[in-house]
Amino acid sequence: MSRCTLSDLLYDFAAARAILRRQAAGMESQRAPAGAFTCRVCTPSSSAVVLAAWLTLAGCVGHQGAGGPTQGGSASARACAPDNGGITLPDGFCATVFADRIGHARNLVVSPSGVVYVNTWSGRYYGNDKPHSGGFLVALRDTTGSGVADQIVRFGESVDSGGTGGTGIALYDGALYAEVNDRIVRYRLSPDSLAPTTDAETIVQDLPLTGDHPMHPFVIDATGVLYMDSASATNNCQIKNRIPGSPGHNPCTELETRAGIWRYDAKRTGQRFSPAERYATGIRNADGIALDSTGRSIYATQHGRDQLSQNWQAFYTPEQGANLPGEELLRVEPADYGWPECYFDNEQRKLVLAPEYGGDGGKAVGPCANKQGPIAFYPAHWAPNALVFYFGEQFPAHYRGGTFIAFHGSWNRAPFPQEGYNVVFQPFENGEPAESYEVFADGFAGAIKEPGAAAHRPAGLAVGPDGALYISDDAHGTIWRVVYDPARAPKARVLRSANGTGSGEAPEPPEGIHPDAGANPAGTSLPPPPPDASSVGITAEQIALGDSLYHGSTCVGCHGSDAKGTPLGSDLRDGQWLWSDGSYSSIVKIITAGVPVPKAHTGVMPPKGGAQLTEEQVRDLAAYVYALSRDGAKP
Repeated sequence: MSRCTLSDLLYDFAAARAILRRQAAGMESQRAPAGAFTCRVCTPSSSAVVLAAWLTLAGCVGHQGAGGPTQGGSASARACAPDNGGITLPDGFCATVFADRIGHARNLVVSPSGVVYVNTWSGRYYGNDKPHSGGFLVALRDTTGSGVADQIVRFGESVDSGGTGGTGIALYDGALYAEVNDRIVRYRLSPDSLAPTTDAETIVQDLPLTGDHPMHPFVIDATGVLYMDSASATNNCQIKNRIPGSPGHNPCTELETRAGIWRYDAKRTGQRFSPAERYATGIRNADGIALDSTGRSIYATQHGRDQLSQNWQAFYTPEQGANLPGEELLRVEPADYGWPECYFDNEQRKLVLAPEYGGDGGKAVGPCANKQGPIAFYPAHWAPNALVFYFGEQFPAHYRGGTFIAFHGSWNRAPFPQEGYNVVFQPFENGEPAESYEVFADGFAGAIKEPGAAAHRPAGLAVGPDGALYISDDAHGTIWRVVYDPARAPKARVLRSANGTGSGEAPEPPEGIHPDAGANPAGTSLPPPPPDASSVGITAEQIALGDSLYHGSTCVGCHGSDAKGTPLGSDLRDGQWLWSDGSYSSIVKIITAGVPVPKAHTGVMPPKGGAQLTEEQVRDLAAYVYALSRDGAKP
């Protein structure tokens, strides 16, 4: 039996109080909410140690030691920016920009002493832009109580050492664990140093990195078991990925190493990824993964599949493609959650058979009747990238025991307006998710909700030892610190049910058929006919029709409403061509044939962009793209 020492209990004096409450009730143990801290076993016989530790901690609030003031001080708890760092929050809450431009910030964790550790990423998900200098892992600390990090240290592998960064990160037993390239590594932490001073030890290696979803978020439970997501390499295990009418592989051998949760020993080095350690299967992309208050029960979010209408036009309308399937919250057990045979129909509230496996637009169920469904669901394509339970005591009691979910934001809702780009709070009641959820933080995207034009995209969540909520952004590397100020009188919350309606007024814009579908949120002006328009057979009328087709179809989802590109699709205005010579006739051919294997971007382009275009409309769209390239490439 391990003994609870003072250092074991440094994770959170609020959690220590929870331990006392549980021990008073005769319960044997209480883990830190995130399951990532150090106290392994606390028995009733150690109550005196726990009490002394808590009293010591309570007396240390605001203490200025070698690391500066702790995060529990009142000055830090009330520190706020006048504009909340550009985001909107419920009344009573406020925020600071804790750090900015630190790289493509993904998952993050906060140590017992308030040090924030962030994993950053690079590569084709970000258009292969130039990574920052220094290590991909970042340690940040606020020593002044201002709510802004004044100490920032990069460490770990860098571009110069062959690193590309990663997503997953966790704390366990006095060590930092992080995804680095195709490995999960462990750094021993020292109380005398902000960043680790020893070399990393490899816990698991040879992680799969191919395909659409090469990230590996993970958590470590109270017993030291590491649960890791290995997401799908494809959209839905088609023989030709994301191509209309292509059936699914049967059986889907991808499931042997992808689309599930894998289990490893966080205390053991030198492990290798293999099919043998698979814990749960049929989970397409569990980007958000978290532990409940016991530190043992696992929850995850699932990104629903894409392109139902683009790839299966006989079964789904564009409106259905924008609003199906639902994003999911799962309670993870050793089970099959359905992918790729099934998807969750959020209108019927059940798993149904996917068209790649004989589905007929939501009528057939087949083997999906025996698959594990979600415990809650959310609007389609919002992209739930992070999940964290809240057990702090700074926020009002309403938030305790519920989850925050960071929605990265959609691309697959085009031609309808993109959605998500927010942080949602999902209340729990008696251990189960409530019927309604709340949009907690919004405004991240700014004026334009599109992958390439959004100012920020929420990607990671963590709760600090004082109960502050940290939100990371992987578009421009911003981290917000959100706190609660009781002096700010809260108003009534607007709750939204899982299908996008709620007890308050309906969300704006409503989920469903959008009257502004095809709008041009970037305000891009119509390009003039190029000088050679007459010789190649392009007219001003064609360009105008092409503009309407571009902004009213799926094109904007990958290339952006301003046509300047996103990580999913290329810039159409810069005059650079990957698949043609840039001539009008070659653009017609590319639009007609599609791009099944992209060279520099993550988005597969189906023939005609997955839209129902006539040959004449293809020519009009090509005329618009041709004119854009000639106008945008001017010196």
